Amino acid sequence: MSVEEILIRPGAYHDSVTLMQVSRTLGERDGVEVAQVAMGTDLNVGLLIGLGFAVPRGTNASDLIVAVRAEGPEQLAAALAAVDPVLAGGSRSASSGTAGGASGLAGMVPFRTIGSAARSTPEATLALISVPGQHAFVEAMDAVEAGLDVMVFSDNMPVEQEILLKDAAAARGVLVMGPDCGTAVIGGAGLGFANVTRPGPVGIVSASGTGAQQLICLLDANGVGISHCLGVGGRDLTAQVAARSTRRALTLLDADPATELIVVVSKPPDRRVTVALEAMAATLSTPVAFALLGSGRDDLTAAAERIVTGLGRPWTRPRSWSPGVPNEPPIEGKFSLLRGAFAGGTLCDESMLIASAALGPIASNIPLAGAPLLGPDLKAAGGGHVMVDFGDDELTRGRPHPMIDGSLRADWILRQEVGAHTEGIVLLLDVILGHGAHSDPAAELAPVIAAAHVAAFASGTPLAVIVSLCGSIGDPQGVERQAHALAQAGAAVHLSNAAATRAAVNLITTAEGPSA
Repeated sequence: MSVEEILIRPGAYHDSVTLMQVSRTLGERDGVEVAQVAMGTDLNVGLLIGLGFAVPRGTNASDLIVAVRAEGPEQLAAALAAVDPVLAGGSRSASSGTAGGASGLAGMVPFRTIGSAARSTPEATLALISVPGQHAFVEAMDAVEAGLDVMVFSDNMPVEQEILLKDAAAARGVLVMGPDCGTAVIGGAGLGFANVTRPGPVGIVSASGTGAQQLICLLDANGVGISHCLGVGGRDLTAQVAARSTRRALTLLDADPATELIVVVSKPPDRRVTVALEAMAATLSTPVAFALLGSGRDDLTAAAERIVTGLGRPWTRPRSWSPGVPNEPPIEGKFSLLRGAFAGGTLCDESMLIASAALGPIASNIPLAGAPLLGPDLKAAGGGHVMVDFGDDELTRGRPHPMIDGSLRADWILRQEVGAHTEGIVLLLDVILGHGAHSDPAAELAPVIAAAHVAAFASGTPLAVIVSLCGSIGDPQGVERQAHALAQAGAAVHLSNAAATRAAVNLITTAEGPSA
């Protein structure tokens, strides 16, 4: 019979990235059935109650909750004993930079407010905010008022608060990166989800986390490094936010002697905001290139090639790996359905732009203009092509980002899609490496891919799996090792998301014949 325990640690704050990783690490221990280490927000308390834990009354958002359910007393005691060592390790991992990173948080004095931290460390210039979204605005505003640049990793901040925050930052002459800024690189140190890259002449301003990661990795593969990557949040180039942080970031990089070329990366932006930014870029002393996704625009791989050749370097096409032999013989047949399951929202946007040009509208939880919106079950009404961004705010409330924990995506693949159709299915996935991401995503995803092949064979459904692998040669997961493991499970693997998408589209047979 299972045993469980729930511990409350008042005032023991840890950032959400660390707690996601700690929960996953504890949950992977032998004999542990459930492990949740989280701050005591209303949402987290509700989730724990839903899991059957009796959360003590009076628990609040400043309390750390440790909840473990295990097969027996020995496994429970071992898991609880591992909490502090894993927390310490998680903090060090979360603070790692792209080149080995900072020394971690061990030994640092805890501060209860941003203001007290700023007063006690006057040499500090940047605050990283990673708290539940409803609390992020207050903490970020405190940092701005203290004269600090701010990276807001937290998502789910209302756009009205984002605008107020960025206007306050402009008045103080500081930069707000975010909200929902998942990736930044400052002078070689990675913040949030960051790939290992070399120093170089390209400065990036990004309204896209995974878009920036894809560009950084493609540049790195061609020997081109970056000076800084300043994330500005996914909404910064919308009509409402009107590039408030992008303008500040452009000014900062223009003044940086290490930056010889600035690149602005974004998911599809507002047209009028784009025109205004292009006009501003023309006034800067540093040349500016744009890698903005949208109809008729370059994909990120084409933009990377343009940047590399523009710097006078030779361009090498991104590598790919053919699938190994799946556990069952391949099924002959036509493929007519495309299913995309993404951890990166911008990679999902890029794939929808490429695929819809050949296949027509793609239903999604983040659809392009005019395309169908998926319902809560993440299925398209009447069938059709589907792409899901599992990193969207709605799917990450109270659970780890899919770059850390891909269980929700795995369940979608195995329980809802594969084997449920007589038409052949092409399954398109992204896997994102780097600091902050899952330590071995192939180990998590390869069994799902292999099981999908088995299920498809048993049901008589032709299945092809194509993976877009976003990683650099220096990433701790090992890009070669990840690619080979995924290929052995039966996936074709591409280091270019655009190339992976075109390979998937080329397998689809439309009413007019093969899409290729």
